[in-house]
Amino acid sequence: MPQHASAKKRMRTNERDRQRNRAVKSQVRGATKQVRQSLGDEEAPAILRNAHSVLDNASRKGVLHPRRADRIKSRLAKAVRKATSA
Repeated sequence: MPQHASAKKRMRTNERDRQRNRAVKSQVRGATKQVRQSLGDEEAPAILRNAHSVLDNASRKGVLHPRRADRIKSRLAKAVRKATSA
């Protein structure tokens, strides 16, 4: 257990940040899964826009690296484009 006040505070902030990161990562996984499941539907572009928003928020908060978020967004958009054209 920590002895110094700053170490105690560090434990509290680490736990708070961990909980937030888990929640945001869960939202990202859910949003990408929704896009993948809706590939044949006509509302896939709207679901894709929602996923882009979730990914942008995750990268803005520092949960995901910005380039990783861009890569995921690109792959999702490519999949939606391919499914709608076919």
